[in-house]
Amino acid sequence: MTQHAHEHRNDRGRADGAEDVSTGSTNEKAEAATPAIPELVIISGMSGAGRSTAAKCLEDLGWFVVDNLPPALIPTMVELGARSQGNVARIAVVVDVRGRRFFDNLRESLADLEAKHVTRRIVFLESSDDALVRRFESVRRPHPLQGDGRIVDGIAAERDLLRELRGDADLVIDTSSLNVHELRAKMDAQFAGDEEPELRATVMSFGFKYGLPVDADLVVDCRFLPNPHWVPELRPFTGLNEEVSDYVFGQPGAKEFLNQYTELLQLIATGYRREGKRYVTIAVGCTGGKHRSVAMSEKLAARLATEGIETVLVHRDMGRE
Repeated sequence: MTQHAHEHRNDRGRADGAEDVSTGSTNEKAEAATPAIPELVIISGMSGAGRSTAAKCLEDLGWFVVDNLPPALIPTMVELGARSQGNVARIAVVVDVRGRRFFDNLRESLADLEAKHVTRRIVFLESSDDALVRRFESVRRPHPLQGDGRIVDGIAAERDLLRELRGDADLVIDTSSLNVHELRAKMDAQFAGDEEPELRATVMSFGFKYGLPVDADLVVDCRFLPNPHWVPELRPFTGLNEEVSDYVFGQPGAKEFLNQYTELLQLIATGYRREGKRYVTIAVGCTGGKHRSVAMSEKLAARLATEGIETVLVHRDMGRE
């Protein structure tokens, strides 16, 4: 091709082949000049649930964090990040919803980002009413939406406004029983990796008598299995002990349940990936969250890990008795 290009020139004195090479080089430069769209995380949730702590954690991990950015400006922020020549590769925006127009702007911005094929994730910080009331009372500050009413009135109004956004969230973190360090650990577990996994699962054992985890996407009930609590020699131990685990999985239906539920999760995981969902919390419960749920969670997390799903294991209620 090079020989042919030198022997046959066009009217402008350039080799045809050389012109092709030049054009290819221009295309490569154009492709190289295409700005990279930054990763985007939107942090929202209930006032007092820990939005600022979550944002600070991402900032410490190297994210460019913007607090209280008006939702209508989120697409503009992403465009500015794309023009930064890679200097702003990951953006986190903290938003709260305090009025209907504010929420409408956020919904329009999310639609705009989707139309531009911007990958965005929503982290929603949740907490129980009791925990939120205690936090506002401890700092002696009113809830931003309570007006002339009580703190609980402001919480109810905010929860109603945020209902739709919570349903769209990719990751819901319940901070009711978390301190600052535990919340940071949860954020680190989700965002500290160099590369984001296709799907990340949190497997959480819990006790039904302490209440359902509000951030659970899927709930598993292990109370159909005999309770090791009623076996005197097993009562002091937990599901982490081999004796308890052997007892639980020696019961009729335990291994079959684990196998079939793992298959079901594989089907669900495929759908989650297809829909762009990157986080799932699987809550595995028994009466007290000490024996059956812990043993089942350990096995389930190990199975998911072998399927290529990065898994975080949490035993919420173990040790509470």
